[in-house]
Amino acid sequence: DVQLQASGGGLVQAGGSLRLSCATSGFTFDDYAIAWFRQTPGKEREGISCINNSNGKTFYVDSVKGRFTISSESANNTVYLQMDSLKPEDTAVYYCAAETACGSSAYLFEYWGQGTLVTVSS
Repeated sequence: DVQLQASGGGLVQAGGSLRLSCATSGFTFDDYAIAWFRQTPGKEREGISCINNSNGKTFYVDSVKGRFTISSESANNTVYLQMDSLKPEDTAVYYCAAETACGSSAYLFEYWGQGTLVTVSS
């Protein structure tokens, strides 16, 4: 079974940092892209970053460029999202997802982990 386990969320003050982890199993890690999405109540799930493990390419939405860094560790089938200079508007439930290619729409991704809540206080 394909499994994705997101962790690392929490409460942090504005300007602080958090590192999210997405531990995966059940598929060939190097053949897949792993994306991070976030969602706030009443809004659609927003794709914020993606890494394609087959070629190492990374993608970021403009709102997190320069503040968030996605990385991949194939030795333990885990993708990380380092979030620095956090802002209150980054508050959301963060999800990781897997598919054979990166994409910005949640509808493109078949496999999902459970969410992890990030709260940034002002």
